[in-house]
Amino acid sequence: MEILACPKCQGNGIVKSGVIKDRQRYLCKKCNYYFTVNKIGKKIDNYYVTKALQLYLEGLSFREIERIIGVSHVTVSNWIKEFKIKKPSHADYHPTYKIYNHLELIEYLKNKEQLSGAGMIITELGDKFMLIKWERFKD
Repeated sequence: MEILACPKCQGNGIVKSGVIKDRQRYLCKKCNYYFTVNKIGKKIDNYYVTKALQLYLEGLSFREIERIIGVSHVTVSNWIKEFKIKKPSHADYHPTYKIYNHLELIEYLKNKEQLSGAGMIITELGDKFMLIKWERFKD
């Protein structure tokens, strides 16, 4: 892995400066900052971040989102804080959701009685589809 810039000043005058705990240490000649290469961690695809934020805005809890997407509820909470998302007030209802494959979704949508009197959103989740449904005029 090639180090191109100092993480502190973004300077490109980088030289090797020893090894600490089996990791190469570097020195920035511009600002005299010592640093090592960061470990490469897991990065979650932006697709899942977007889906988690959408589900949160639809009224699902952090734990429900965790079960659906497979990302920790703490991570979802951190994304909500990071992007400063405010959930609209949904005190009168809590949406229900079902996860279907393509054929199951088609069969569900064929039944007109299940479609009347409710709002719904269908969103893609990998190779499956999530149908979020709530009653429109609930008192």
